[in-house]
Amino acid sequence: MSKSVVAVVPAAGQGTRMGGAARKQYLALGGLPLLVLSLKVLQRIDSIREIILSVPGHDREYCWREIVKPYALDKVTHIVAGGERRQDSVRHGLFAISEPPALVLIHDGVRPFIQADIIEQGISCAEHTGAAVVAMPMHDTVKRVNPQGVIQETLNREELWQIQTPQIFRYDWLMAAHQQAQEEEWDVTDDAALIERSGHQVSVVEGSPFNIKITKPDDLIFGEAILQRLKSNGS
Repeated sequence: MSKSVVAVVPAAGQGTRMGGAARKQYLALGGLPLLVLSLKVLQRIDSIREIILSVPGHDREYCWREIVKPYALDKVTHIVAGGERRQDSVRHGLFAISEPPALVLIHDGVRPFIQADIIEQGISCAEHTGAAVVAMPMHDTVKRVNPQGVIQETLNREELWQIQTPQIFRYDWLMAAHQQAQEEEWDVTDDAALIERSGHQVSVVEGSPFNIKITKPDDLIFGEAILQRLKSNGS
């Protein structure tokens, strides 16, 4: 497995759906901030040589003082100011990379339950294909609905996957895709979409139903249950 992987962790969201004064990435689960839980998993992956964290600009010092140093997250080498959109926050993180790696791994700062073996499977896949994302196959029936609330068609769920993170790409592909996105003013919701639009295929690695993104108050309730489940399993 490659020893040249840089992880970029976008955590610059404002957390408006969560409500309250604290940003969601700093809320606690099991006594630890969500962001710490996510970073601790990446810290343990041998093939990840460094982690670049992208946060709201005025939170950079706070993150060094309250997130990185107290929890000995010594693979975090840079904390950069995020952007207005997720793709901007990732791009700012990419610009902080001093020595180009073979692969860049992008993982949401508020997905605290990603498992190390899934990360390693994703890295291994990306080493062979150039681009890999973690995802879950759909089990529910999915329908396309128009703005008036009327069903237009029933989609084939066997072809549908819910995309998660991490997403892992060749460094050169990802940099070129972000450059093209800036030039052509693309607006996307994940980096896989940039890679797809720039002409590369992206492979899927099956993830875990535990790998949820904490965005709403109810997610914290689910998160506490997942945390207890993982602890009881010794994960």
